[in-house]
Amino acid sequence: MLLSVAVVFAASAVHAEFKLDDRYTDADGDLVADIPTDKAQLVDPAQLIFAYTPVEDPAVYAEAWSDFLAHMETVTGKPVQFFPVQSNAAQIEAMRAGRLHVAGFNTGSNPLAIACAGFRPFAMMAKEDGSFGYEMEFITYPGSGIEKVEDIKGRTMAFTAETSNSGFKAPSALLAASYNMKAGEDFTPAFSGAHDNSILGVANKDYDAAAIANSVKARMLDRNVVREDQLVTIYKSQTFPTTGYGTAHNLTPELQDKIREAFFSFDWEGSSLKAEFEKSGEAQFIPITFKEYWSVVREIDAAMGVQYTCN
Repeated sequence: MLLSVAVVFAASAVHAEFKLDDRYTDADGDLVADIPTDKAQLVDPAQLIFAYTPVEDPAVYAEAWSDFLAHMETVTGKPVQFFPVQSNAAQIEAMRAGRLHVAGFNTGSNPLAIACAGFRPFAMMAKEDGSFGYEMEFITYPGSGIEKVEDIKGRTMAFTAETSNSGFKAPSALLAASYNMKAGEDFTPAFSGAHDNSILGVANKDYDAAAIANSVKARMLDRNVVREDQLVTIYKSQTFPTTGYGTAHNLTPELQDKIREAFFSFDWEGSSLKAEFEKSGEAQFIPITFKEYWSVVREIDAAMGVQYTCN
């Protein structure tokens, strides 16, 4: 395994400042890897590989991204291949190994992708009015006997993966800090691997409860994958930033500029991207910085004592 995440709960702990792996530099202090100044370290691939965060069925998203990737091909002058990843770790490992050039990493994976894989995020989806983000929800099924967060005690609680913000880190921090509940002691944890798996698991009564991103739930409801009457929300969090889009740090500056141009010049109207993501309200790409927009996520990581090891 290339990546490991150590999670430690402590009432009083000293948390290290977010820092990049030693293979990267950050001379300007923006918390992301600098583009190499040595031309020998730069790459200009004949074909670009793009991957979207593995939150749902990859086949659905290969079609959803098709119009956008065609636009990126026009802007960059390079063919673009959609790469269906099965896990956050596999996606991060692919970029670290140089096999992935452009990607959308989920909220919780952004710090790890930046620290360990040299990911340089610059865009995020937003609504027409510029608002953005999603909320973490605790869901259960009707008749489960769970009416409030405290009722999860003694039951099975589904998470997605340890790198997920809304699928693991934020709910774990909340349960420990606000409800004095810890996995393995007060409830039985289960890891589904993805938000759609957790949602389907609750709808089918395989899990008593789950922590999920409500943007994923909205899209699944819109596609009739699940029904409203199969799910009950017992907790809803503050708003978090959503998937961050960006490039590998060592692409040539000219290519990184072209990729950025592709994101901000894309016409959503009538596109396959809009057809899928308007289900959760997204209608455009907006510019972001990791330092500003992910500060709340880094705070959650610090509160949990998360440490990233890049091997």
